Amino acid sequence: MAPATARRDPLGDAPAPRPVHRGARWTSNAVLKPVAAVTGTVMGAFVLVHMLGNLKVFQGADAYNSYAAWLRDVGYPLVPHDGVLWALRAVLATCLLLHVASALTLRLRGRRARGVFRRRGTRPAALGAGSMTVTGGLLLVFVAVHLLDLTIGRLVSPGSFQEAARSGGQLTAHAYENLLASLSRPGMAVFYTLVMLTLGLHLAQGLWTVAHDLGATGPRLRTVLAVTAVALALAVAVANGALPLLILTGVLS
Repeated sequence: MAPATARRDPLGDAPAPRPVHRGARWTSNAVLKPVAAVTGTVMGAFVLVHMLGNLKVFQGADAYNSYAAWLRDVGYPLVPHDGVLWALRAVLATCLLLHVASALTLRLRGRRARGVFRRRGTRPAALGAGSMTVTGGLLLVFVAVHLLDLTIGRLVSPGSFQEAARSGGQLTAHAYENLLASLSRPGMAVFYTLVMLTLGLHLAQGLWTVAHDLGATGPRLRTVLAVTAVALALAVAVANGALPLLILTGVLS
């Protein structure tokens, strides 16, 4: 017999069963949960590596611009210029689409399964899990803004964004100057900092959820994994979130 969810009986107070549509096997919860976990892990790993790359900014403009140029030429001549970078973008875009689709589907199914009933007095961990949709939505907005601002240069003032240029086979990047032009604006600086805090919350909860879904058992292991998730998320939030403040105060210029 197919599983059922509760539905109010119009003739009384007792809930009446309601059949749940099973759907295709590839859209079952047993598939969607691993998809959300794997794609979230891939994007989380990218965020951590991206944070480490951002630390180059503390070595000065030459180091940061050289790092940006290396990202475009990594693998050359085995692969074309920008080849690895575009492949990485394709992987991340695919992961993003799959992650959002699977996470939203699981969230909507959970809400439908509860029906009119809502949990009361939830613990902080449950509240953190419940905020994943909100923080995820804010991060999607940030991805769009970040691409328009620092990748395409449409949101900075005219003349502030400098395109990378190649001369005689040598690529010159201006990532450091573009970063300063972007985060020197107070509005963008505040927005960027708030999003980094949001990213920290989302990443901490996401990493812990992945560990839990992979079957982490035992109080010690669960404690270690929880501390690790919080530490990694905090490192990303602090390292990236400090950039606007350091730029506005003139420490980075």
